[in-house]
Amino acid sequence: MYVGLKMLTRDQFVTITPGTLVHDAEKLMLANRLWMLLVVEDEKLVGHVRKEDVKEALPSRATSLSRHELNYLLAKLDVAQIMRTDTPIIGPEAEIEVAAKRMYDDDLPGLAVVGCGNRLLGYINRNVLLGVLVEEMGLEQGGARIAFEVEDRSGVIHEVSGIIKGHGGSIISTSTFFHNGRRMVVLRVQAETPAAIATDIAAAGYTLVGPQAFESDWCNL
Repeated sequence: MYVGLKMLTRDQFVTITPGTLVHDAEKLMLANRLWMLLVVEDEKLVGHVRKEDVKEALPSRATSLSRHELNYLLAKLDVAQIMRTDTPIIGPEAEIEVAAKRMYDDDLPGLAVVGCGNRLLGYINRNVLLGVLVEEMGLEQGGARIAFEVEDRSGVIHEVSGIIKGHGGSIISTSTFFHNGRRMVVLRVQAETPAAIATDIAAAGYTLVGPQAFESDWCNL
């Protein structure tokens, strides 16, 4: 899955220009409950403005300026004077997991998606990635969840899928997780007898994994 297939497109989020007044940027942030706005000029990404940047730039309510002076200042202060140009970006062709790892490693809430010539195409954030996780795990497609521990060897999915096929079932999704050096495969299957499938998987030498396998870890926290 690629970033460009899951990103928020330009019509799904608010952008501003360098000429946008800071006061108007603040209004947009409040109205849309945003912490940041991307700054675009001629369809190209040129920077971003954070909520704290706007707050620092605008006079406080305790200002000694007169109303006339305040209105004059607000009419002159535009985004170009306070915007940041170090906006984190990623290309639409990047794999979705690469975007997720970068956001995790750098503690980023999102990435601007840019194409040729720095043209802003979209934005990908944590909410998008959570939606991708739900989709890839097949949760909304129903079925039953079967998890088992495996050694790192080839042929596991082939062997287990044969068991599922033998019961007339099908695999909705496949995922791999690691915990304390243990590798676990999580399948979501569509079948009339998922319990029987799990029993046969265990009979094939795999250790089934459920919440009870970790109860001792959680109780000792």
